[in-house]
Amino acid sequence: MVHIAREFEVPCPQGAAVAYLADFANAVEWDPGTVSCVRDGDPAAPVSPGARWTNVSKVLGRETTLTYELVTLTGDHVVLEGSNKTADSKDDITVTAVDERTSRIRYEATITFKWLARLSDPVMALVFKGIADETVDDMTAALTRVGSATA
Repeated sequence: MVHIAREFEVPCPQGAAVAYLADFANAVEWDPGTVSCVRDGDPAAPVSPGARWTNVSKVLGRETTLTYELVTLTGDHVVLEGSNKTADSKDDITVTAVDERTSRIRYEATITFKWLARLSDPVMALVFKGIADETVDDMTAALTRVGSATA
């Protein structure tokens, strides 16, 4: 299992940040490993728990597809869970208002490898720690754009 946690502040109101992060199609902008992320079903439907996305990610030059589901959506919390035959993934994001224009993000990612893929845990832990730092940079840039659009 790989577990990564990062905390950082962004110039984006809490509600706008939560709405943006809950729509996992936006992962192409903030997750450096995401190649594509397409909502299953009607992409115009409101984003709510039960919504699903097909996410294609590239790690170490290899593409993998996971189906993600929004399992939690509240005013300050987003949880997305993904799965395929070799791994389960969970993105747990808490958004706390610092003031009306700034939010504190706590981003936790947990990847649990299945079967023989578990043997890669030590290597993948190092890989995902590097990706997590890029994720902070990319998510900060994306939420800064979102925050600017709401100003």
